[in-house]
Amino acid sequence: MRARPLSAPARALLAATTATPSRRRVLRGALGGGALAATGGILAACSPKGLEPQTGASTRAACTAADLSASERAVSFGNWVQYLDVDDSDATRHPTLAAFKARTGIDVSYTEDINDNNEYYGKIRAQLAACQPVDRDIVVFSDWMVNKFLRNGFAQELDPAKTPNYRRNLLPSLKARPYDTELRYAVPWQSGLTGFAVNTRVAKEVRTVDELLTRPDLKGRVTVSMEMPDTMGLLIASLGRDPAAFTPEDFDAALEKLRQAVESGQIRRFTGNEYVQDLAKGDVAAAIAWSGDALQLNIEDSKIKFVSPDEGLLIWSDAAVIPVTATHASNAMALLDHYYDPKIAAEVAAWVNYVCPVAGAQDEMVKIDPDLAENKLIFPDEAMLAGVKAFAPLGESEERDYHAKFSAVMGV
Repeated sequence: MRARPLSAPARALLAATTATPSRRRVLRGALGGGALAATGGILAACSPKGLEPQTGASTRAACTAADLSASERAVSFGNWVQYLDVDDSDATRHPTLAAFKARTGIDVSYTEDINDNNEYYGKIRAQLAACQPVDRDIVVFSDWMVNKFLRNGFAQELDPAKTPNYRRNLLPSLKARPYDTELRYAVPWQSGLTGFAVNTRVAKEVRTVDELLTRPDLKGRVTVSMEMPDTMGLLIASLGRDPAAFTPEDFDAALEKLRQAVESGQIRRFTGNEYVQDLAKGDVAAAIAWSGDALQLNIEDSKIKFVSPDEGLLIWSDAAVIPVTATHASNAMALLDHYYDPKIAAEVAAWVNYVCPVAGAQDEMVKIDPDLAENKLIFPDEAMLAGVKAFAPLGESEERDYHAKFSAVMGV
């Protein structure tokens, strides 16, 4: 099946949304990303199907951390950078976390220490395998890594009685995630789109993957994502293939294009969240980028545009899980359920500008910022999603082989 590029009307819609103002006024540090949108077929396709969830039964049985939530009114939350609302006058304060503490009395230690799925998973994998604490009660990964997390038995099970908002307000389409069909382990945090971000102050717009990888004026001024599904999904689409149903030969052909761009010096580096700093300064002219980052950057500098490649956009999701060794599981569930109150979800979406996974949040957004309520990069409709694609769900051996090949080209 050939990849379908976004239609011209969809591209026009996307261009219009990048000019929409938001409550966010200050861009600080590196901006973060990770996140699924609103129609069942796309969302189900975005979720990895490789193995049955939680196959690491022996790990799960051996790790039964005591829940100290009743006596220790605290919870530790590790997340991607700039993936939560921030107070206008105090960048260290998160109003929705403050509201949670005021309502429950639970203190939240919030740390923005996730920059890349593999990198962070590598930091905590050995401890979890040995049933040792990782000092986090909640961590957020992209869906494909959540699948691995569950496969290894590293997540605690959610208590339905403690997560009523989540079960009531999760977008119906997100209930189709094959790796967690019973909503037992993973709570979608945000979703998003992968395309190009271009600083048009220093370069003209980039419309295709081949332009990005070969255009002479961009040499040494391009960054691509170290997230394999993002970068390889776009490259596979550039071959006229479907990233959701590609062959090993398709992957190798796309990887060869990437290798040539690396060896020629076209690509400056592979990045996690930190690409936004160089893009904002103009040191990087174009990047494989996440929609929320680009929207935020556009607010500060209208010359930075989020562009839908002619090959089409990719869609993805991030989800929160409670590590098996977490000692404040009940408090963690209460916090995650807090974010499935549509009013709270809208406050977060108004800042992070990613696709919101909570039903009812769009109506609440009208009260906060009517323009954002109509922004199709935050609340996409079926027409917007008609041209987006997802990266193929991978089994364990495929995931290992493809990541090894990709890492070799990255030079790691």
